[in-house]
Amino acid sequence: MPNIKLACTCGKVQGKATNVNAHNGNRVVCCCSDCQAFATELGRDKDILDDFGGTDIYQTSQSQITITQGQEHLKCLRLTPKGLLRWYTDCCNTPVGNALNAKMPFFGIVHNFMHMEGDNEKYLGPVLAYVQTQDAIKRSEPPYLDYPHHHEKFPLGITFRIIVKMLGWKLKGMGTPSVFFDSSGKPSVKPRIVEQGEANKV
Repeated sequence: MPNIKLACTCGKVQGKATNVNAHNGNRVVCCCSDCQAFATELGRDKDILDDFGGTDIYQTSQSQITITQGQEHLKCLRLTPKGLLRWYTDCCNTPVGNALNAKMPFFGIVHNFMHMEGDNEKYLGPVLAYVQTQDAIKRSEPPYLDYPHHHEKFPLGITFRIIVKMLGWKLKGMGTPSVFFDSSGKPSVKPRIVEQGEANKV
């Protein structure tokens, strides 16, 4: 099973994701307003989001992610006080991914942080679904009609698949070690809560 190189745009943060393939994880494109707001907050929306405001994400376990260089550049934010923990690098505002908490081993890696030779589908598998499309942009334009497997909210099948994956990872202890949480279960970097009107100030 291949290992995927992880790196921010400027190269100060590097690492790897191990045992990556379509069976071991889930690949979805999320069009929710929060993912769009995260991209805008980083000032990187043009290279994070697709034409419909979607973010390509590969969902894996936390223990499969290793940072080998530049961990001091990892930062964390929340769009609301209880929102997802969204990780990025402060050196070049590259999105890293999102996590729920230390108890759930899930981590969704944003495509900008992954570096693969050739087509992403070769390593990550096809996009299983385009989700939260109630917030997609250009909904009224004809290309949206060709947006494959698009669903408002999360479809039941994908939700069930994610739950099964997370339970399996948890039973196997794949939440640790984690670069995103310390031994007490707290985020390794204190998350900044984004206040309204703070866009592009990370």
